[in-house]
Amino acid sequence: MDILSHGLWGGIAFGRKSRRSFWLAFAIGLAPDLLSFGILWIAVILGLADPPDFSNGTPPESTIPLYVHYLYDITHSFVVFLFTFFLIWFATRRPRWEIAAWGLHVLVDVPTHSHAFFATPVLWPLIGWKFDGWQWMTPAILIPNYVLLALLYAWFLSRSVRTDAGRAN
Repeated sequence: MDILSHGLWGGIAFGRKSRRSFWLAFAIGLAPDLLSFGILWIAVILGLADPPDFSNGTPPESTIPLYVHYLYDITHSFVVFLFTFFLIWFATRRPRWEIAAWGLHVLVDVPTHSHAFFATPVLWPLIGWKFDGWQWMTPAILIPNYVLLALLYAWFLSRSVRTDAGRAN
């Protein structure tokens, strides 16, 4: 799934308590991609790496630096997410639900990534299995994703406006 959608899904699912909660869940929803591919793009901007060649569609994974693959395995593992989520829960003595946006990111990527380009290593480091899903950039995935997000945000924002208007009276 595209990075913006990950943030929007994380925000609507786990960040509805407050604006701060929304933006935290939004950012955490983006984090798995930012901490893998974002680092590659920073290296490209700094002239430390060559950009992937998307001129013929999806570039071969072999053209993506190895460190991106390692970071992707870590950030896109539901096992690593669960370990981190419960570690933070234990340390703070309460669940930090905004962090669940990371888990949602991973779970949504499982069916929306194929073996053609960065299938999701959902059970890494325990098992190297990856589901051969559908590419998120196809209209059959993109259009329903954007329609659902638009409907959910319209509903959420309309409820917020009604709630705020009710408080003003």
